[in-house]
Amino acid sequence: MAEKNTAVHTLAPDEILQVKNLSINFGGLKAVDDLTFTLKEKEIFGLIGPNGAGKTTVFNCITQFYKPTAGEIWFRTNKGTVENLIGKQVHDIIRLGLVRTFQNVELIRELSIIDNVLIGAHIDFKASVLSQALKLPKARREERELRQQAESVLDYLGIVELKDQLAGGQPYGILKKVELARTLMCQPRLIILDEPAAGLNDVETEQLAETIHTIRDKYNCTIFLVEHDMRLVMSICNHICAISFGKLLANGTPSEIQNNKSVQEAYLGAEED
Repeated sequence: MAEKNTAVHTLAPDEILQVKNLSINFGGLKAVDDLTFTLKEKEIFGLIGPNGAGKTTVFNCITQFYKPTAGEIWFRTNKGTVENLIGKQVHDIIRLGLVRTFQNVELIRELSIIDNVLIGAHIDFKASVLSQALKLPKARREERELRQQAESVLDYLGIVELKDQLAGGQPYGILKKVELARTLMCQPRLIILDEPAAGLNDVETEQLAETIHTIRDKYNCTIFLVEHDMRLVMSICNHICAISFGKLLANGTPSEIQNNKSVQEAYLGAEED
């Protein structure tokens, strides 16, 4: 396991995340192998690769669901400080301004849509547990303000009229929006989207592309996504990192990635002479 690095580190003024020499082993399998890349402020950054390339594992290392074997992960927090994420608790990562969605939608089906969204605001509750349990004025005021914020986010995503319906039984596209709404309640500086277009039809995917762009601008945050839909990736990303078997293949613009021979071979196989 990588040791927590307490040294002072400086990111360039336009950078928000630097992954440096990241590696993680599972037994004898090296899932991520000495991977380095950097995200800039307010860009849409894509991480691509064939199935089994290690993409979600990279996300899990960044958010500390997995503890890397080696490497550093430097992040500019929502307070402007630069911190190494290695060794931090998952809930601390969220407090720093880095939030994520998952490949499989992680919602509580027995709760209403708005209550699922309010879960994303738990880090902002100031009232004590006792105040909330007794419904004291401070707790009631805080809950009212956060509920208004949640309704605003749901309205922005076009589903506020569904706020009181149970999450269970909703169409998959709606559930994806609810999960995205929950991340927006965390005051994010960087949002990690794991397969956001999975299960969506063509129309919903086009709407998602527009939503990602507007979230980046409205909430003044950076978007980092893993996605298999190459049309979506190539249409919205400013920068793309391609990996295979946990190793870096290429870094560059969508055009540079499309024309990179190593990327073409990883996806299509080497052409025979």
